[in-house]
Amino acid sequence: MPVKKEGAEMSAFERKRLENMAANKAILTDISATAKKIIPDKKKAAPKSSTPRRKTRETVKREPARGVRMSSRLAGLEADDEALKRKLAADIERDAAESKAKKVRVAQDLLLGDIVVEGKKWGRGLDGLKGLVRGAEPGVRTFTDADVKETTDKGLNHLRRRMCSLNLYEHWLPNQIKITPQRVYSLGFHPSEDKPIVFAGDKEGAVGVFDGSQTFPEADDDEEAAHQPDPVISAFKTHARTITSFVFSPTDPNAVYTSSYDSSIRKMDLEKGVSVQVFAPADDSDEMLLSSMDMATAEPSVLYYSTLDGGFSLHPLRPHLVATASLDRTMKIWDLRKMMGTGAERHPALLGEHESRLSVSHASWSAGGHVATSSYDDTIKIYNFADSIHWKPGQDIGPQAMEPAHKIPHNNQTGRWVTILKPQWQKRPQDGIQKFAIANMNRFVDVFASDGSQLAQLDGEGITAVPAVTHFHPTMDWVAGGNGSGKLCLWT
Repeated sequence: MPVKKEGAEMSAFERKRLENMAANKAILTDISATAKKIIPDKKKAAPKSSTPRRKTRETVKREPARGVRMSSRLAGLEADDEALKRKLAADIERDAAESKAKKVRVAQDLLLGDIVVEGKKWGRGLDGLKGLVRGAEPGVRTFTDADVKETTDKGLNHLRRRMCSLNLYEHWLPNQIKITPQRVYSLGFHPSEDKPIVFAGDKEGAVGVFDGSQTFPEADDDEEAAHQPDPVISAFKTHARTITSFVFSPTDPNAVYTSSYDSSIRKMDLEKGVSVQVFAPADDSDEMLLSSMDMATAEPSVLYYSTLDGGFSLHPLRPHLVATASLDRTMKIWDLRKMMGTGAERHPALLGEHESRLSVSHASWSAGGHVATSSYDDTIKIYNFADSIHWKPGQDIGPQAMEPAHKIPHNNQTGRWVTILKPQWQKRPQDGIQKFAIANMNRFVDVFASDGSQLAQLDGEGITAVPAVTHFHPTMDWVAGGNGSGKLCLWT
């Protein structure tokens, strides 16, 4: 038997693995260094309270068994039947969780350098599917330069020109920035204002990180341009199922929280390069498909989450106020300061509700007290609750207050191949103007103000699919959009 000589040449596989680990470590170190600029001196943070914190254990409610799906044709539902549309909307959210056998979530701590998603190309995705969604007209604008020029209000005209001046990232086309292996289901901007750092989660539990400050030297000729390097993207497999939300701690810029359909919440530490589980059901057999998660600036030590039974949004400044969207066609406002009922029927006080013609996909609070919703009735509704600061615990605010202040026509018929469109507010706008971004089925991203005015319709070369998952940087005028192929659009 031959004896292996010391100092034998390293295999190509092992060399590549070490190169990937080193590259990802370098990216995390760079992001961590950027994050430190937000809070330069941790010693100056407010002292911790000496009062011991009471630990509470949350009761886990088991989900009832789901019925077997059956053919819509056999059920007597026509293609344009409204009941079928509502059923389809629910199936879209469950698609990733039910597309394969249940996977056990990863409970142990993970070293990000060891869970790199390798491979230059992860799949062909959905970019080749054109015109399959009813009502979509790719490339047809619904807001043009003429709308901006005809704006007589000077303040609105200036704001529209500023937002329309955002440019699509120029160094690589969107088709070249494959931020996740599979369909993008969630996006998040790191709060750093030095450069745009985008986090994305896909339907199989991978996290992708893209540094929007990356550049490369301009090519002198076509041959050199053909050999330009690919963008550096860091990808880690931190969950076993779809990643549904990103939350960035307002007190620790190195902390990134993720929720998932695998029933867990994990925390990435950018400085240490580790991912740890911070929440999961006590019983591994329990399944809680976590559909959303949030953290209020006023309560940085508390994470709120919901299951697939209902999505929600916290008021950024008054976290006791919760807005929910539902397949039952309602948007509701709840007050956590007052609890009603007992036992399994215990719930926050319902302050008011508004019913739409069809199911409501998403509800999102602004810091100014507005709620924006997207609905399958092809509208975006904006509710004005600026006076919510004066609401008393459990106060019935009445049906008149629940009427939307603005209704905006908007095609929300995503079908099965496009992730549901959700309005996302800019959390702390530097100009003080509350505004949100939402994808447009014609392959744009629309930007609206809280008064219903459209501010911009973002586009650019190389967008070949709907950037359905959109996100606004909390303070800067930076907008990101992810599509069904795991590709990223970034406007700055």
